[in-house]
Amino acid sequence: MSPSRRKFLTATFAVGTAGIAGCVGSGDTPSGDQPNGDGNTTTDDGEEIHASYETTEVSAESDGKELGSVTAAIADTQDLRFTGLSNTKSLPEDRGMLFVFETADSRTFVMREMDFPIDIVYADVDGTITEIHHAPEPGPNEDGENQRYPGFGQYVLEVNYDWTTDRGIEVGDRLVFDL
Repeated sequence: MSPSRRKFLTATFAVGTAGIAGCVGSGDTPSGDQPNGDGNTTTDDGEEIHASYETTEVSAESDGKELGSVTAAIADTQDLRFTGLSNTKSLPEDRGMLFVFETADSRTFVMREMDFPIDIVYADVDGTITEIHHAPEPGPNEDGENQRYPGFGQYVLEVNYDWTTDRGIEVGDRLVFDL
């Protein structure tokens, strides 16, 4: 991310496109996923998860109390947002993807080429959660294009399925992170 882009996003977040791909998540973390010392995670077969992405810590908070947090890969370009988590085999419980847009707007995410379910969390310019979807993986012989999850926000966090439910995260809570 360019320094001017980072400065703009940091200033914009002090604390659209329809049909964005998004998505990956699994309810279970593969037992062999291990940190590799550089902030990325590798799976049993040595695959690095989102190794080329910048990351940020994202916390969900309610009344100043942290409900949960993940290390999120940052998808802040059209190409990264389009691909989303589609090419990801699995997602460790402590990982996610944060989609960053220039402005808050109505958006629709789809489950394009997803292999497992996720939660899709929309947040406005201040990080306030405006919508949460629990999105199942596409069925056999489905590509996920018809699974549409609309919401309003400048940021969208994708995490494992039921991550929000398991932590009591609701609309009106806040996502807190630095860009």
